[in-house]
Formats: sequence, structure tokens, C-alpha cells
Amino acid sequence: MRITVKDVMDPRAASVHADTSFKDVAEVLVARETGAVAVVDDERRVMGVVSEADLMRKEEFREQYHGESYRPPLRTRLRRRVAGQPGDPREKAAAGTAAALMTAPAVTVPPHASTVAAARIMDEAGIRQLVVVDGEGRLAGVVTRRDLLKVFLRDDEGAEAGRRDSRDGRDGVVVEVRNGIVTLSDPGALTR
Repeated sequence: MRITVKDVMDPRAASVHADTSFKDVAEVLVARETGAVAVVDDERRVMGVVSEADLMRKEEFREQYHGESYRPPLRTRLRRRVAGQPGDPREKAAAGTAAALMTAPAVTVPPHASTVAAARIMDEAGIRQLVVVDGEGRLAGVVTRRDLLKVFLRDDEGAEAGRRDSRDGRDGVVVEVRNGIVTLSDPGALTR
């Protein structure tokens, strides 16, 4: 049985508009206990994403405003270069709105994508959550690494029922589930 993003995502994704202030974005992140928020237009189309890391740039570069000698640690500079983050991070440090803070375009996934595909996208992009968008690019939800772990927590009876439903009418297949591991076998195959 193919488990999709829609099966594990949270449809109540946090979002803000482009003109939302830095402080209000921070309040949404804290209140919703999330690591990122989608920036949407009036039709809820995703324009970008503001993450906790985007907001932390202000703190990271605070010393720069008190002295010109500040430079981010080498590890931080290398991480940005490897991630292909364009532009000067000081711009985000000085940003006052979601539009100036956001990373665009957002890394997104459709609801019908498999959880395996979502995990790969997160790994390749080095992010902890994905914005889920419909066919029109509108916000449909959010899926986090923690959400993807839910596939390992299905009870054995639920997994077995799902496998039986997905057999496509094949008779003689025995479905056995133990500790979340599904085994399919055809006892008649040995006697044929």
C-alpha cells in the first residue's frame, strides 16, 4: 500500500502574507510551535517560506551593527555555500517583513506524492518540513519529518488490512504482519 503525503500531513499549515512584520512572523512560529511558515498571496498561493533560521539571522548579525569586524563562523559560511543560498545573509538580518525574509521559491510537494518522495526531497534540500500545495500552487498543508515517521507506527492489523485491500483481487496470497513488517506469500506457488 502506497502511503502518500496526504495521509500524514497536517492540513492546518501556518501561513502569513508578504507584508507580515518580522515580529508577527516570529509570534506565529512560536504560537504554532513550528519551524517554518508559508508566505502566501491573497489566493493562498505559496510565494515562499520563512523559517526559524531566516529569523535567527537578525540575532546572528546583531554584533555587526555594533562593530564592522563581525563575520559569521566558517562553518556557517560553508553551509550556506553548499546549500546554494544566494545573496547576502545580511539582507535577511535587516529584513522587516515576510517578503524580505522568505526563501523563494518554496520547496513544495503535492499531496499525492509518496512519503518516500517527500523524505528524499527533505533530505536533498536539507529541510525539516515541506509545504504541501495543490495543483494550483495553493497551500494545502505541511508535512514534517515527524509526520513521515508515522508510517512506522501503524499497527499490525491496520497494515494487514491495507495490504489486503491493495491485493488487486489476487487469490491465495497470505498476508502476515509482525511488528510493522508486512510479508506476502503464496503457499500454492510451491506446489504448482
